[in-house]
Parts: sequence; structure tokens; C-alpha cells
Amino acid sequence: MSIDLKVKELLADRFILKSFASGESVRVAPHAAIREISRDLGLDLNCVERAVFSVEAVPERYVRNLSTFSVEEQRRLFFSKVAMVGLGGLGGHLLESLVRCGVGHIVACDGDVFEPSNLNRQRLAAENSLYSKKSDAAFEMAREVNPAVFLDVRSDFIGADGFESFISGADLVADCLGGLEFREPLKKAAAKLGIPMVTASVAGWAGVVSTVYPGDRSPADFFGSDNGLEEELGTPVSAITTAVGVQSSEILKILSGKGAVLSGKAIMFDLGKMYFDTVMI
Repeated sequence: MSIDLKVKELLADRFILKSFASGESVRVAPHAAIREISRDLGLDLNCVERAVFSVEAVPERYVRNLSTFSVEEQRRLFFSKVAMVGLGGLGGHLLESLVRCGVGHIVACDGDVFEPSNLNRQRLAAENSLYSKKSDAAFEMAREVNPAVFLDVRSDFIGADGFESFISGADLVADCLGGLEFREPLKKAAAKLGIPMVTASVAGWAGVVSTVYPGDRSPADFFGSDNGLEEELGTPVSAITTAVGVQSSEILKILSGKGAVLSGKAIMFDLGKMYFDTVMI
């Protein structure tokens, strides 16, 4: 018997039917039942949740997404793969967002370690993680939040020559790099493989987020390669989380099939002046 059929059989009398204001009724697999089946069958939670989606039901952990995403859109999120480059200020917060929303396969990389100056803004930086690998903290956080996500986190500084291999097979690239030095090579690698990229950057109170399809221009094209602006202006956490909120929303819309809003455009904001604008690029 296939895993899908076995899981369906074990859940047969345990599904909960939940109705929404839209009139849609959804079969929900209780969280406790999914964990029990995972334990009893010796299966990773990713396998069990895949089976739940395959029988046109939804794991309970995603129920509060279902007024925003349809069942099919949530399923698409779970069967999507994102390649994330950077697990610092942007990357740590974005990883948590994608894991909570149920993006089912994530590969991420960062070869750095935490230092005290990271504590002001980085989701994964804490007193007990100082001087330890960002990749290790990322893996632990993701497993604590949603162990059903298949996660491959690498402690590597991937340079221009390695981007293409790292992002190959992904449905989307998340550019969470600090500074500007490696943004152009990452953009070129994504374009060569035909993969859309959602990029974000922050300096001081200001930030910019854009979706870059192959052949599109990126905000980084206009900024040069000087990495000093972030250090000069600082990086307060409110600017980081604002950028990540926009970046995460755009990624989820693309992966779910709703479509990009920021293709050929960029959201620019300045929290110091409470300025938000969408510009063509």
C-alpha cells in the first residue's frame, strides 16, 4: 500500500470538516493525528503532510492560512522549493515566515557566525548563539517551528561561481544578502536558470523590495557594489522586518500561483518619514 493510501486510511475517521465564510468546506487533518502517524509509521513529518495534501486535505497547522490561500494554493506552497542566500538580518526573519506558512522545501546557505552586533536585528541571534554558526541556528529554529518542512541548510559562503549550482532546481530564489557585492552574480545565475528572484535590501530606516524575473532589472543594478551604506546608516530591526514582510508576501503569492505584484517594479520605503512608494524599474 502506498504511503498516501496508508495515511488516508489511518486518518479516515479523524478528519475535521471546517467551513469558511467563502462557502468552501475543507477536510483538516488534526495536528496530533499527523504526529501520531509519523511516529507509528517511522515517517518524517514531511512525508505525512505530503500524503495529507495528496488526498485533498490540509494539515491543521495551516488552517489559519486558508482564508488567504485556497486549499490548492496551500498545497502549491508545500510542494514548492525556495533557495535562500543569506541567513542574517533578512534571511533569519524570512526563513521563519516561509517555514510557518508551509513552504515545503527550503535550501539555505550562510557561512557566517553570530557576533554581538547582530543582536539588534537578526531573528536567529541570541546570547546563547553568539559565535556559533548561523546555519546551525537556522536549522534548529526551523525544526522547532515546523519540522514538516524539508530543510537543507549549509554553512557555506557561496561565491559567484557557486550560485548556479546552489539554486538549481528551485522554484524561486530569495536574495537575502547583505551589501551589494554578490547581488549581481546571484541575479545572473537565477536568470540563466530561468528562476524568478525576490530581492530585498535595507540601510537605515529605508529599504527596497522587488521581484526580478529573467531579463528584468533589479534595484541593485542602480546601487553599484559599495557595501558600506548599511554600516554607515545602521540597520534597525523595524526596517528589516518591514522589508521581510513585503519580500515574504511576494514570495508566497508567486509560489501559490496568485502571481507577482512587483515584477518590473520595486516597493521603496523610508520608516523615518513613513514614506512608501511603488516605482517602475
